[in-house]
Amino acid sequence: MALATRTDRRPSMTRTLWDSTVGKKTIMAVSGLVMLLYLVAHMIGNLKIFFGPGEFNRYAHWLRTMGEPVLHHEWALWLVRVGLVAAVVLHAVSAYQLSRRDIRARPSKYVHRKPRASYATRTMRWGGIILALFIVWHILDLTTGTVHPGGFQSGHPYQNVIDTFSTWYGNVIYIAAVLALGLHVRHGFWSAAQTLGVGNATRDRILKTTANTLALVLTAGFVSVPVAVMTGVVS
Repeated sequence: MALATRTDRRPSMTRTLWDSTVGKKTIMAVSGLVMLLYLVAHMIGNLKIFFGPGEFNRYAHWLRTMGEPVLHHEWALWLVRVGLVAAVVLHAVSAYQLSRRDIRARPSKYVHRKPRASYATRTMRWGGIILALFIVWHILDLTTGTVHPGGFQSGHPYQNVIDTFSTWYGNVIYIAAVLALGLHVRHGFWSAAQTLGVGNATRDRILKTTANTLALVLTAGFVSVPVAVMTGVVS
């Protein structure tokens, strides 16, 4: 009597998606777009600093009370944080695994020395590392206050921002990270559109223009805050 076997078991759809190259690229694209939406919202919130401490502090307070009374204090904020952490982890792990898979597929160096990728493409990996390190520093500076200069003041985000950008190293770290972010967004948005099948011969020009515009707006928007503090426009 033949014994029953389980060799016909098929992997789950989730497993198949995660293991395939197309699946990993799709996960990278979707998680990247989630982070992009957050960045746009975060930049808009940051620009409230130009309307004075009252407006900026009220915005920071609203972030902790949004969703009330349905949600408890800061629950909505923590849900956003958890979602962002998940997006960052999925994005980073997928990028690393795709990179390793690409290296294994091309064990020999290219015969031609001329780079085949754009500057943004060739700096995506280092840009991602820079951004990951910046996120850690940014949280320790303006969320926990662990490395904040001049004494962190809980409940006074406006003054905390002023303190950070009153130091040369705070400005250098922030601006360098934002420039890396601009390159990352420029290339990442285009890649995500291609992965998700949005691009075609007629839409490519629009998508490239959109990618460049997003990168420029985000870079200018985020950099404007430390520049405003350095020049005394915001004080």
